[in-house]
Formats: sequence, structure tokens, C-alpha cells
Amino acid sequence: MTISPPNVVPGSFLTLHYRLAGPDGDDLVNTFTDKPATLSIGSGELSPAIEARLIGLSEGTRTTLQLAPGEAFGPRNPEMVQRVAMTLLRELGDMDETWRVGDVVQFPTPDGSGSFAGTVREVDDAGQWAEFDFNHPLAGQPVTFEVQLIGVL
Repeated sequence: MTISPPNVVPGSFLTLHYRLAGPDGDDLVNTFTDKPATLSIGSGELSPAIEARLIGLSEGTRTTLQLAPGEAFGPRNPEMVQRVAMTLLRELGDMDETWRVGDVVQFPTPDGSGSFAGTVREVDDAGQWAEFDFNHPLAGQPVTFEVQLIGVL
């Protein structure tokens, strides 16, 4: 009697190697060069679109998934680009901090229980405001997700 390897289902606990690459092919995350990751399907550790692509795969599978622009991290939302007054930035952080284009800044959630990040896109020459992009860096971008399923529980 042959026993088939387990398949990924919602709630599965996985041990896996994975590599996430952006549209330029550069690795954003790559566990193949280190210890494998462990995660649970449905816990939000991976985007829902990536988790959906893992459902049904068998333990031992190694595959590369191409996700269309916006599929993995949603479309870019122009309303997520906002100017923030320097007075507010100074209240939330270091009074002497300076920000440059490309910097990633952590902001507290309104209830103070967590944080979210924004990337500086522009800083006002007069020092009155900075423009932040609160979209996920890969929003609206195609991504490559390579995975090797080591264990499925």
C-alpha cells in the first residue's frame, strides 16, 4: 500500500523554503540559503493570493509561481500616498530626525496596538511636510514565488 504525501489545506502547518522576487528578479526574501521557514496557512504570514496557490500542493513539491501585477499584494492605491505634516512627524518620533526619499518610517496605529510603514517619496524644501506612500512596496507589481514544501502537517 502506497501512502501519498500530505497536501496543503487551509490550516496546514508548513515547513518550507521559499524565495520571493519582485519584478526585477531580485530576491526580497530567500530562505533557501538559510534555515527553512515554518508557518500556518491562514495566519496571514503570506499574502492570501500566495496561500491560495499553495493549497493542494503535496509535501515535497518544489515549484515556481508567477503572480500577475497586483495579484500578490493588491493594486496600487493612489489614496495611500499622503502628505504628513512635519509637526506630526516630530510629535510621533525624534524631534531632530531628518527624512530622505526612500526612507521607510514606522507609524503607530490609531489605537496604539501596532504599527504600519510608509516610504518617503518627497520632502518639502521648506520643511513643512513629507509625502509618504503607504502602499505595500510590491502593490501593483508582478512577483515570483518559488517554494519547496519540506513538511505539511
